Amino acid sequence: MHSPPRIYLVGAHSTGKTTLARWVRDRYAIPMIAEVARGVLAEMEARLDSLRTDLELVNHYQAQVYERQIAAESAHEGAFVSDRAFCNLAYAAHHGTIMAEVFRDPRLERYMASVRSGLVFFLRPHRELLAEDGVRAGVEWEEVVRIDGMVKVLLEMFDVPYIPVESLSMQERTRLLGRVIELAGLRPATEPARRHLTPWREPIKDVPRPRAPEPAPATEQRDRLPAEI
Repeated sequence: MHSPPRIYLVGAHSTGKTTLARWVRDRYAIPMIAEVARGVLAEMEARLDSLRTDLELVNHYQAQVYERQIAAESAHEGAFVSDRAFCNLAYAAHHGTIMAEVFRDPRLERYMASVRSGLVFFLRPHRELLAEDGVRAGVEWEEVVRIDGMVKVLLEMFDVPYIPVESLSMQERTRLLGRVIELAGLRPATEPARRHLTPWREPIKDVPRPRAPEPAPATEQRDRLPAEI
């Protein structure tokens, strides 16, 4: 474990990694390494349809994402939270042909050793979270499940200890992350708001309601009937 800890949120696309990473960043006041894939894509001025069809472009894009992620983490000496780690290697395996080259790269083992020493949360997919984000080659449920399986294979292959995040509830997700992160030594930067209800006051005393008038006797009621009946 790094001291202070490095926090990784890994998993397939559309699993809520960025949302949780922002929550960790704001609650614990630590830097967030934003997803580098978007920056690489913008620099390349590539479109998603090109990444689906141009294999050489796919390989260049995935290689750049891999290298940029390592460089971005190396630039931080203290604690940080990242909405990914080695996740793009799952996409590289699925869409490209560079995995043999990546596995021969000596930086990979050093990088995975660094990830092993951090806090790794593995976010599992839910259909309800699927959304087009303009970066990846698709958001179909079947592809999300495939990428999820590949990320799990990489976690197991490199013996990375991880904490699965299965719940869809944001409340349960943040409780899980917060408890683990605080056990690792980080403390919230600010005290959360403690008052959401209006201040307690003395209860209002019941005001006696006026009693309903008692019904008149039958003979009196007959006297009050309209003349035409």
